Amino acid sequence: MIHPVKRLCSIAVSLLAISGLSNAVAQTPTSSASAQAWPAKSITLIVPYAAGGFSDTRMRLLARKLTEKLGQSVVVENKSGAGGVIGTSLIAKAPADGHTIGSGNLAPLAVNPTLMTMLPYNPQKDLAPVILIENSPLVLSVANSLPVKNLTDLIALAKKEPGKLTFGSSGIGGAHHLSGEMFRNLANIDIVHVPYKGGAPAATDLMAGHLSMMFEMGYAALPAIKGQKIHPLAVTSTKRLALLPDVPTMVELGIPNFESYNWQGIIAPGGTPAAIISKLNAVLNEILLDPEVIKQISDAGSQAGGGTPEVFAQFIASETAKWAKVIQSANIQPQ
Repeated sequence: MIHPVKRLCSIAVSLLAISGLSNAVAQTPTSSASAQAWPAKSITLIVPYAAGGFSDTRMRLLARKLTEKLGQSVVVENKSGAGGVIGTSLIAKAPADGHTIGSGNLAPLAVNPTLMTMLPYNPQKDLAPVILIENSPLVLSVANSLPVKNLTDLIALAKKEPGKLTFGSSGIGGAHHLSGEMFRNLANIDIVHVPYKGGAPAATDLMAGHLSMMFEMGYAALPAIKGQKIHPLAVTSTKRLALLPDVPTMVELGIPNFESYNWQGIIAPGGTPAAIISKLNAVLNEILLDPEVIKQISDAGSQAGGGTPEVFAQFIASETAKWAKVIQSANIQPQ
């Protein structure tokens, strides 16, 4: 139970975050001349994760589309490490001229500010939101060996055997982990977190029956679900996924306010001229309507984003506040 004073502080922090992020967008100097001259050279797109992963794959597609639209090459650079902090810090410290942009992700922008005691950047001051690219819901699946058919059975079993059921994750503070902690809290059950160094080994142990359950991104869970190696119970979005139309949402199954995504967008260094942010936002909104982009996002079990920089700023602030409550309630500590 969060103390009332802490709850008020959390609300205040949330409101300040929204204000700070909105101001970062609104107060950035505008210059039509800057926008007309931009881009004057190639653009670097920093991805704070390793090559070949989910974020990298999507950003390389966007880089190709941006190159076609802007007439300047957009080059992806992978700067992984520290849960996305290293790459995000490089974006924050880059020249604010629109020629360095980056992938803005859940952990570096909305989780690590609460989870980590010190960050080398301030998300509200040092980064400028450009656009939300996609939301990626997760799928709650259980091992075939677990004697449950639905979410009601799972909750009943967890309450019957507190502390016995396990849920795997790709590591502390990721979407897999936080979704499990939210489930533990909202369902009022006692389940044990088992962190792995990556989602693949956790998924392997789930299929082998060494884990009871796991919240996994749709694109990663689909092959095992189709192969009937695991049993899906629910999705974490507010509506069912087109790829899994028979799998209900957590809310449908009686877990109120349960909504969880692994998301990513495009960000720029704080102080990037608003005219450049606006031009980049408009181009990316066009790209999100491209049939190839729509298909790749949909095939991954994700939902396309879009909208204004201000909307993305407010989304980041709301996500920061939501996960701060989960982190504080579960007393999650960084590795």
